[in-house]
Amino acid sequence: MDAFYASVELLRYPQLKGLPVVIGGGRRREDDLLGRLRAAHPDQEWSSEHLHRIPVDFFPLLSGYTGRGVITTATYAARQFGVGSAMGLMKAAKLCPQAILLPVDFDQYRHYSRRFKAIITEIAPLMEDRGVDEVYIDFTQVPGGQREGGRVLARLIQKAIFDDTGLTCSVGVAPNKLLAKMASEFNKPNGISIVMEEDLESKIWPLACRKINGIGPKADAKLQSHGITTIGQLAARDLQWLMDTFGERTGAWMHAASHGQDNRPVVTESEPVSMSRETTFDRDLHAVRDKAELGAIFTKLCEQVAGDLQRKGYVGKTIGIKLRFDDFQIVTRDQTIDHYIADAKAIRQFAGQCLKRAPLQKRLRLLGVRVGALLKADDAGAAETITHRSDGTVVDELTGQLF
Repeated sequence: MDAFYASVELLRYPQLKGLPVVIGGGRRREDDLLGRLRAAHPDQEWSSEHLHRIPVDFFPLLSGYTGRGVITTATYAARQFGVGSAMGLMKAAKLCPQAILLPVDFDQYRHYSRRFKAIITEIAPLMEDRGVDEVYIDFTQVPGGQREGGRVLARLIQKAIFDDTGLTCSVGVAPNKLLAKMASEFNKPNGISIVMEEDLESKIWPLACRKINGIGPKADAKLQSHGITTIGQLAARDLQWLMDTFGERTGAWMHAASHGQDNRPVVTESEPVSMSRETTFDRDLHAVRDKAELGAIFTKLCEQVAGDLQRKGYVGKTIGIKLRFDDFQIVTRDQTIDHYIADAKAIRQFAGQCLKRAPLQKRLRLLGVRVGALLKADDAGAAETITHRSDGTVVDELTGQLF
């Protein structure tokens, strides 16, 4: 999806179309713009049906922001100023002070995410969910999926999504997921790009190595230290040299990726490994002097994780915390308990035990709570009756059945 969060906000505020807009900072609880408008213009009627009437100059600007929030996404008009996802809002304010700042509304984003995915599966049922705004789709067996190299079906999907939601998406069509992911970035927004095996040298090899999904900043820096800046230069390197330099597995993967090779199937169902919530504070907090504030935040994070688990029907038995200190050092602690939980109080109890094992002398910048070793709640009861005995046998304590 194209600038998904921002595009959803533009459905709400169409008067901001074409303007630099960033989404980030705090979460939306209610539309405080309406409250301010009612106070400023008590003689006029203002409700959620009148959001499109809010004057542009009434929206808060990025130039007035103070805090540690980060951008979740930005409109393409804002990206022209170098503003992008995961950038600190304070830094973005220096690059584009005139940008309009809107809070995030995850409930609304999830609503539109479900809608566009439902539309896709009606057309092409083999779909891999890759998060709130991205999917992989297998065109192979879809009627018309091979026409014009997949372009006809891509156009149909784009039109169906736009007609239903008013949102645009960009589609990359390729023989595998690696190339399709790269192709989807070629012609944004609302574009279609097709990459076939014979296009590797002309369309893929001139790109920077970072364009390969999986090559991060550290690996890219190491590649550059060896004079490798493009995918073509990476492809020219000997397989054995890559394995010796980056390790056997990573080196082999780099060699295959640079040659456009990827055998991963489209996975229609996958279970989450863990669920977590974290927050970055507006100011550094001290474990003793800010104990009450930290405690309230800690409780809220546990409640949010519990809500996520219960909403999605999961329980977990590995409870953990994540801390980032004022010097940006990250510390994690976790423990695995003997039963599955999804209750906020229980999560807080065990997460609190993890917290007691962490060094808390320095001021905290971030706090997170995680629940892992997940299992479907419906399956957890049966799983907890299973005992692995020391003699190697496995028994169901309820039925006495040996496995």
